[in-house]
Amino acid sequence: MDVVGDLLARDRRSRDTALVTADGRERTYHDLITNAYKAANVLRYLGAREESVVAVDPAPEWHATLAFLGAARLGAPVRFDPVAGIAAGDRVVLVAVDDEPGVDPRPGTNLVAFGGPPERPETTHWEQELWSENPATPPSSVAPDDAVICGADDGGGDRDAGDGDVSHGALLDAAATVIEKHDLTAGSRVAFGGDLSDPRAVAAGLVAPLSVGATVALAGESTSGVEISESTDETGDRPRSVDLGSIAFR
Repeated sequence: MDVVGDLLARDRRSRDTALVTADGRERTYHDLITNAYKAANVLRYLGAREESVVAVDPAPEWHATLAFLGAARLGAPVRFDPVAGIAAGDRVVLVAVDDEPGVDPRPGTNLVAFGGPPERPETTHWEQELWSENPATPPSSVAPDDAVICGADDGGGDRDAGDGDVSHGALLDAAATVIEKHDLTAGSRVAFGGDLSDPRAVAAGLVAPLSVGATVALAGESTSGVEISESTDETGDRPRSVDLGSIAFR
């Protein structure tokens, strides 16, 4: 894999479990990849493209995961900080519907809410658009050196790579290190707690397991880091914690 969007290759769609939400709902690789295509098309309709930033709620849950993968497929860097995204004038900002009343986007920023219908008519209802969107993968041109997760920028929605950015290639390399060090296989189960704002956690808890066809369990607040079990049904040895501090990006 050269870029994060390669996780969404059509031939990777299967009935194997890709992701388990905090409430126990299972999503197959077919579900994940098809809905990530839809997410990419929704974001593209809202103006996301190469070099434009999509700010996403950092809570590790289904819709944030889809937004991250969809944006990566388009080549739009993701900022896991909606407040900073509003301040910077990012092209698209995705928040939980309960947070919508307190968000005041600048002109040019499209606000999107998930978790139910938004209060304001100008706010896009994420689930509604996702349900009705085309499941075909959108065209894109993304290179390994392009940013996939962004940090600070100069306050504009279109940007050059800056401090705190992580490229597609660097994120995949970090994930490959985790795979090798912890012997991740398709039979592994990776519990992802905490949030998506730490790119090391994204590499270890999301990209690494999806790269090998393992199962990601979004643990919510039940754990604060990334833990690996030997089997998807958690019948293996005691889960092993990943030392996120040991993960470095080139």
